[in-house]
Amino acid sequence: MKKLTKLDTASQIAIRDCMGAKKYEKILVITDELKREIGLSLHENAIRMGYFAILVETKSGKVNGEEPSPEIAELMQKFDVVFCPTAKSLTHTNARRAASAKGVRVATFPGITKEVMIRGMNADYKSISKRTIKLTEILETGSEIRVTAPAGTDISFSIKGRKGYASKGLFHAKGESGNLPTGEAFLAPVEDTSNGVFVVDGSMAGLGLIKNANIRIEVVNGYATKITGGLLANKLRKQLDAVGKGARNIAEFGIGTNDSAKLSGILLEDEKVMGTIHIALGNNVSMGGSVNVPIHLDGVVKKPSVWMDGRLLMKDGKILIKE
Repeated sequence: MKKLTKLDTASQIAIRDCMGAKKYEKILVITDELKREIGLSLHENAIRMGYFAILVETKSGKVNGEEPSPEIAELMQKFDVVFCPTAKSLTHTNARRAASAKGVRVATFPGITKEVMIRGMNADYKSISKRTIKLTEILETGSEIRVTAPAGTDISFSIKGRKGYASKGLFHAKGESGNLPTGEAFLAPVEDTSNGVFVVDGSMAGLGLIKNANIRIEVVNGYATKITGGLLANKLRKQLDAVGKGARNIAEFGIGTNDSAKLSGILLEDEKVMGTIHIALGNNVSMGGSVNVPIHLDGVVKKPSVWMDGRLLMKDGKILIKE
């Protein structure tokens, strides 16, 4: 019998603990040529654990939020549990939303690496889940958020009436979905209400760790109007301009709740790091908004202070709520 590797163990935790897969349930793994090792591990371990499981490999997408083929979108609706270890995110796609609406439980692993999978899946998800749910419940009671940070972030927006989402790492109920590894409380700011500046000094989706020049994003009435900060800022502008104005929508505000996650340059992990917040541009339909464009890019901000209706929720990266 083959000795289990650390990656095997991480895959089994994802299947058994995080998704709570039951013996009679069918599992689908969707991967691409760049994340084949993770996809194969999830599939092989599902088979090893006694599940009916199918592995499908597709060509890697160009941007986060790009739709998979119609055939894959249809296939996703025919399984109980779907894993998506892919280079580009399938989280904010119509295909994922349609599968969730049918009751399928979906875990997405955008940009996952072997190291992140092993480190992230060995976190204490009971503790992360409790912390994330508590924070989400608090956010749902608020009307206005203000975020500041040492690198220059100072932005405010309305969250009035917006549903909060707890990406808690335990997706056991019909239709639940989220990233793995995970740990974030997030929601969509009300369209057209965001104003100020946010400075990405942690990492940026698709661009990796911020090492030299921070990305400074000026926001007026819900849209990023000016993006500066060297080479990475230029790359970000090109990605957004290829999609159009909707790509500049302030789509998401999230707070990292995973105390095992580290800034690694892989956004999947970076946005979950406890002590950070992230703000995303583009699609917000997955979280109750109205902007549906084929792009969703998160920028991570270090050591933030967060106020909700004047109440301090985070100070210099430390979450102040009692667990």
